[in-house]
Amino acid sequence: MFTGIITDIGTVIELEQKGDLRARIRTAYDTSRIDLGASIASDGVCLTVVDLGPDWYDVMVSAETVSKTNLGNWAQGRRVNLERALRVGDELGGHIVSGHVDGVAEVVAMADEGDSTRVTLRAPQDLARFIAPKGSVALNGTSLTVNEVDGCDFGINFIPHTKAVTTWGDVAVGDRINLEIDTLARYVARLAEAG
Repeated sequence: MFTGIITDIGTVIELEQKGDLRARIRTAYDTSRIDLGASIASDGVCLTVVDLGPDWYDVMVSAETVSKTNLGNWAQGRRVNLERALRVGDELGGHIVSGHVDGVAEVVAMADEGDSTRVTLRAPQDLARFIAPKGSVALNGTSLTVNEVDGCDFGINFIPHTKAVTTWGDVAVGDRINLEIDTLARYVARLAEAG
């Protein structure tokens, strides 16, 4: 489990396709305190550490994960949002995030509003019903509050701090973004269907 509070921006430094996709990510995390088999959310995708070095870790990405996320767009030099798994007693500053991406949204518009940036994203139709104004979503692993919803489109406001400590300062129209809907929204919808 994760909180959607990004604690490092890593860089993809190697990619190798051998059965599954193997990615090496440079990090500022103290890798001596990361165990093999640990989970690290990388752009919102829960990935398992399979090898470690002094300032990097390796993960294996299955074909299924590549098909359901934007990780197929990874290239050397790409910056990625990172979050270590939640530990008992950690502050829950965002919302409960599983690291299991539900689909990919697309950035369809951007506009500066003061020092902040309003980003409009388009969710896949089957996921749009789970997104509500003032609800939470995880986008590329970042816990965010939805401002407004119009059909499949929804808006997020990025303050300067968020743009500085995540990869959201790099975003552009047309980008594909990993979307994880709020777990609570999923269960409320399921209960409504069953009722």
